[in-house]
Amino acid sequence: MSAGKELLTPHEADEADKLAMGEGALGIDLMEAAGNAVGKAVQTRWSRRRVVVLCGPGNNGGDGFVAARRLEAAGWPVRVGLLSSPRGLPKDAAYHAGLWRLGIEPFSAAILDDAELVIDAVFGSGLSRPIEGVARRVLEDLQRRGLPICAVDIPSGVDGATGAVLGTAAGAEVTVTFFRKKPGHLLFPGRGLCGEVVVADIGISANVLEKIAPSTFENDPALWLSRYPWPQASGHKYGRGHALILGGSAMTGASRLTATAALRVGAGLATLAAPASVWSVYATALTSVMVSPIEDASAFAALLGDKRKNAVAIGPGAGVGPATRQSVLAALATGRAVVLDADAITSFSEGPEELFAAIDGPCVLTPHEGEFARLFDVAGDKLFRARSAAAKSGAVILLKGADTVVAAPDGRAVINSNAPPDLATAGSGDVLTGLVAGLLAQGLGPFDAASAAAWMHGAAAALVGPGLISQDLPEAIPAVLKQLKHRSQPHWRACPASCNERNT
Repeated sequence: MSAGKELLTPHEADEADKLAMGEGALGIDLMEAAGNAVGKAVQTRWSRRRVVVLCGPGNNGGDGFVAARRLEAAGWPVRVGLLSSPRGLPKDAAYHAGLWRLGIEPFSAAILDDAELVIDAVFGSGLSRPIEGVARRVLEDLQRRGLPICAVDIPSGVDGATGAVLGTAAGAEVTVTFFRKKPGHLLFPGRGLCGEVVVADIGISANVLEKIAPSTFENDPALWLSRYPWPQASGHKYGRGHALILGGSAMTGASRLTATAALRVGAGLATLAAPASVWSVYATALTSVMVSPIEDASAFAALLGDKRKNAVAIGPGAGVGPATRQSVLAALATGRAVVLDADAITSFSEGPEELFAAIDGPCVLTPHEGEFARLFDVAGDKLFRARSAAAKSGAVILLKGADTVVAAPDGRAVINSNAPPDLATAGSGDVLTGLVAGLLAQGLGPFDAASAAAWMHGAAAALVGPGLISQDLPEAIPAVLKQLKHRSQPHWRACPASCNERNT
């Protein structure tokens, strides 16, 4: 169940329009609804003021003419500038331009002189080349003036498929898009320019998605909550999985965070394999996590002989080198669920193909951009790179960042959008690795486990707020789980007994 979380590329959005018109919708009516949605968004967020509508040469400009007409009818002073000749507009946009009776001004920076609010309807999400000429000059001037902006579909200059800025773009306070969001609304730098994103219903039926079959989604519990492995009344700790985490001799805090997070998210047991030389450091610092001393990678491989240890996390604090590489290969050889991060990834930087060849079971790689570049030589936008890496490696890729992307080898991908900037702190990635490991241990598939972990990681950080340090995150997970469990149940089941009668 996607619950409206599909993300459409500009091409797919055009296809949705065509399919809607094939079912009987009129283009001028879809445009009317889109422009009215923009006008409504402006009226509900700003008081009446002087508005300039910048209209482009395509259908985005047509939406702008509709918005101008709605605001003028409500008593707002409105001026319109058009980048092209009215005669050069597409049919539907030309129709709505013809309904505007107050005159069209030249597209220049002068039109902004008395503006108090600007509607950016110049270029939509399908822009494919850098903005040049007068359009660029006006948008750059708009950016310098710092005027409040409502963008139509996406801020002009932002690629709707990738979030890249093509030449220039002026950031908006609010962006009104239609039917579904696009990847460019969530991927940086575009995401940082969109402001509040409003998705308006313009009369396109969700049925068109069956033909489009989108494969990119905004990460949300609606995508994976129905498969979440909640503890059952008849269950026991051994039925909830056993996570095995490899620790290191120097950065002992990293793997401790990983192990604690695995337990907090629901794994029944967690064992941290620690070098014997620092075993006491781990053992005295951990209560709920079992600590097993090991001498070398062979001893870690021996721990894997216990098949009850059904999920393995390697990387945080493990150290870079042959021993970590040997431990990774031993874990992958079991065919059990494995999550690799940090040092486990870097240990294969000189021979990534050896790692890819060893992946023959459920596996999640959680690199940040630097670690990603050590394994994958692929250019392009973040969504493309994550998908390419997943296809090449055979693993689910969780490419971290403010706009984390999770991609599966079969092409599915989610973009995470709930992570606050407070997560940019040492150790937060180690917690994320533990969340993935804990969910894998409970039997959640690697794509769902990575998606759920990324979302819960962001939700936990949002609960803690400013001042967050990494060890706060596992402690916030119970509150996140409580919210998710309430959301996963019918309302009547979540009510106390006293309210059941009202819900029958």
